[in-house]
Amino acid sequence: MRTAVITLAAGRHSHLRLQQDGLAHGRRAPDHYVVVSMADPTIQDLLANRRPAADVISLPLADGRLPLAAARNAGAARALAAGADLLIFLDVDCVPGPTLLEGYTRAAQDRVLLCGTVAYLPPPPAHGYHLDELAGLAPPHPARPAPADGQIVRGGDPRLFWSLSFALTANTWKHIGGFCEDYTGYGGEDTDYASTAARQGVDLWWVGGAPAYHQHHPTQIPPVQHIDDILRNGAIYQRRWRAWPMEGWLQAFEAQGLVEYVSATKSWRRRAIEQRSLSSHDPGPMRTSACHDEMPEEGSAEP
Repeated sequence: MRTAVITLAAGRHSHLRLQQDGLAHGRRAPDHYVVVSMADPTIQDLLANRRPAADVISLPLADGRLPLAAARNAGAARALAAGADLLIFLDVDCVPGPTLLEGYTRAAQDRVLLCGTVAYLPPPPAHGYHLDELAGLAPPHPARPAPADGQIVRGGDPRLFWSLSFALTANTWKHIGGFCEDYTGYGGEDTDYASTAARQGVDLWWVGGAPAYHQHHPTQIPPVQHIDDILRNGAIYQRRWRAWPMEGWLQAFEAQGLVEYVSATKSWRRRAIEQRSLSSHDPGPMRTSACHDEMPEEGSAEP
């Protein structure tokens, strides 16, 4: 089975290079490593002359926003054109464990969406992350199933799908039809993809023995910096599926007085805030992705 690992990148250079190192030191190397650069022209040189060789393709921003859905589709198209049988998508922050490719390859079947475990790492020690130490730094995220090595949990809730680490056969990718490119910027596109997969009769399996490790980076909880993306993409999802995704974030924004729900139109919108704007709003101290005790938004990776 010919495997392709696909990742999207815009910045996060040290994270991307450690991901590449993790792939190079895995028990099985990918046959094809596709990196989709989103308006980041430095990535080609960043990954040059390293293992595994990176096939870098470039996309521009979409109206100033990251084209996450379009980038995944472009990466998949490049991998399929090169003969991939299994597509493995990794978030740029994720370092693959040594058995990730083996675990996904062993579990691969048509009409199945595979998700491995993801552990959120604490800030790196002074010497940085070492590949052989990652498994001892953090357990898999408690908000998702974490089957043991070699075990599979079938019939997963598609609302728990996240795009940090997932895999599917080429036939399944073609059956689902790719990500909806109406979504740009943060949030919603992976929830939409899981909903589409479920409607197409594709099951969600949680796979043991395919671990990934999410590298630490600062973020805000709730992600106030993405509020406009969440409202826009949430409205797209609502039009397509008659429900709002990311409701946990929306309710958190509501509690801060930033958005409001309009019952008459069943929609969320920015709230008019007297004498202050979102740009002057103090979101509180920065929190890190390693500190998330609450469940991440359905279908969404943390920012």
